[in-house]
Amino acid sequence: MTTHSTDLLGTLKELHRDKLTLRERHVAVARHVDHYDFNNTYQYAINREDVHLSWLETAIAELGGTPDQVPALNVPSLGKSGKSNAYTGLADEDARAADALVTKWRARVDGISNIRHAKMVNVILGETLEHRRFFAQIAQGNQEVLGTRMAGAGTGNGVMGIRWIE
Repeated sequence: MTTHSTDLLGTLKELHRDKLTLRERHVAVARHVDHYDFNNTYQYAINREDVHLSWLETAIAELGGTPDQVPALNVPSLGKSGKSNAYTGLADEDARAADALVTKWRARVDGISNIRHAKMVNVILGETLEHRRFFAQIAQGNQEVLGTRMAGAGTGNGVMGIRWIE
């Protein structure tokens, strides 16, 4: 492996760690979000982050590396119990964290000489900006973050306690 590919491998592994850390945080926060539309927004972001991570894992494997793991995150503190929208502060933190990730990595994209990987990173950063916008809208209480529901359509009284049903 050349120094150039070693640098690229290290860069992709670092981005993978950063993205995986955000994803784990979003999973932890989503467990607290009982508002149907806001929880769906978190689920959407988590699913896209899973795709981003799979792209990075494939690129890392192609370079002969193995992605690092991050420890599972503890459930964030929601402050006073009984406050039904306590997660809006967490969503605001998530918006700021997404912005910080994009700021950090935008400056580094030009240093990625492999065009395919640079474009992949740009797509990941673009979608992370979209997630930032979603989280900011949740923090502001915008219930139409993913769109307007049909008239008369309900949410089934909130969110299920588990993510997948088989």
